[in-house]
Amino acid sequence: MSTTTVAHHDEHHDHPTGIMRWLTTTNHKDIGTMYLTFSLVMFLVGGSMILGIRAELFKPGLQLMNPEFFNQLIGVHALIMIFAALMPAATGFANWMLPLQIGAPDMALPRLNNWGFWILPPSAILLTLPFTLALFGVGDGALATGWTFYPPLSVQGGIGVDFAIFAVHLLGISSVLGSINIIVTIYNMRAPGMTLMKMPMFAWGWLITAFLLIATIPVLAGAVTMLLTDRHFGTHFFDAAGGGDPIMFQHLFWFFGHPEVYILLLPVWGFIPQILQTFSRKPMYGYKAQVYSLWAIGALAVVVWAHHFFTAGMPVPALLYFMYSTMAISLPLAVLFYCWIRTMWKGSMSFETPMLFTVGWIILFGIGGLTGLVLADVAADAQYHNSYFVVAHFHYTLFAGGIMGIMAGVYYWLPKMTGHMYNEKLGKLHFWLTAISFNVTFIPQFFVGLAGMPRRIPDYALQFAEFNMISTVGAFVLGLSQLLFVYIIISCVKGGQKATDRVWEGAQGLEWTLSSPPPYHSFTEQPVVK
Repeated sequence: MSTTTVAHHDEHHDHPTGIMRWLTTTNHKDIGTMYLTFSLVMFLVGGSMILGIRAELFKPGLQLMNPEFFNQLIGVHALIMIFAALMPAATGFANWMLPLQIGAPDMALPRLNNWGFWILPPSAILLTLPFTLALFGVGDGALATGWTFYPPLSVQGGIGVDFAIFAVHLLGISSVLGSINIIVTIYNMRAPGMTLMKMPMFAWGWLITAFLLIATIPVLAGAVTMLLTDRHFGTHFFDAAGGGDPIMFQHLFWFFGHPEVYILLLPVWGFIPQILQTFSRKPMYGYKAQVYSLWAIGALAVVVWAHHFFTAGMPVPALLYFMYSTMAISLPLAVLFYCWIRTMWKGSMSFETPMLFTVGWIILFGIGGLTGLVLADVAADAQYHNSYFVVAHFHYTLFAGGIMGIMAGVYYWLPKMTGHMYNEKLGKLHFWLTAISFNVTFIPQFFVGLAGMPRRIPDYALQFAEFNMISTVGAFVLGLSQLLFVYIIISCVKGGQKATDRVWEGAQGLEWTLSSPPPYHSFTEQPVVK
């Protein structure tokens, strides 16, 4: 829509108010706000589910729930956190910030943008409805397959599997629509003079994410559709008794599932260096190296999927290929880590809340990456597979690397989005509560995993009791500390100290502002007028 059309619309038509405004809006900021709000709600829903899991694991034996309900909680928790919390949060940032960063008046396809969001609430209802009904004794709600839908469990499972399949279809449609919108916006609506290699890193992170989504979501859609026909229409794609192959489902699922890890992380890798350069008061180090590394990671992401089922039975050449290709991803990721640390090196750093979350993110996500390198070893993976070592690893990757990264972005851009400053003391308290309780929760899981405790099991041997108690206490502190996050956001939205045009003032009477003309990723030093 041209700016002329927008102006004409503003002049001659009354804007809808209330709920109709949000239902019909095509404004990228409104839609970004809706995505972020939806993400926060689903983050709290998914987090509350896992607290039930940790409560059950506080002591050996069965205390609160039967094994079937326990596994349903895990499966729904994972699907909510991945598809309904992390992905919408990243998309919300894309809607809010991409047009501003590349100089576009709005997203290229605003009505598609609105539709992409409003697919999400019905899909969340589909995902949680059978489980919610089962809580009240209506139906079995069975999604006892984990979030991965592995046959034969998923072929034999209850109606919850069907609901989850349709929910995944809707979530996938939303993601593909958003990806098309982002690609068209970036390629067609950049400001004059902004070449691709002058774009902010966040735009690069999302451009690669969008291509990955378009390449992999249809494969997942095909896999779950074949699963649906196995369940209800007499096909035998994954039924060994009918000549099918259950392992084929794993290949199809993880062809999407592994790039999905990078789909969740690439947008965060885009804005992390922007936060670092702001609070280090230095230009970003290695812009081109970071862009090329993001592309390398995006390319490698789609060729390493089978490391998720090393123990399922594959020929040795395939095992070796997937082991070495998995390890190869650590090389461009190491380049990114070097550039992030080098950006801070000898900088005039200050540690406001966004910087605290970013530095903590680098350390904790680094642990996730290093433990992933351990799991990439075929020989070692035979011991670690389906143990709590894997659970700890992917939470360091997806909670520390994903959700804590999103929190850094929220604190960084909240003054821009609301026009108000959040409470800095409460923000720092939220960081320390989150970082400490996160480690208290998941470090013990590395140890019980190394000792052989399997995941997805509600009971365990007495030798694991102490570590599980520590982990559960940490999980409840971690969960409760997120209520502080909600309070900080709501109080900031409602009011507070007004955010100035230059929100993040530098140390020693200096601040760093975006240079003009491009390149937009470099910074110049200007005195702050007091």
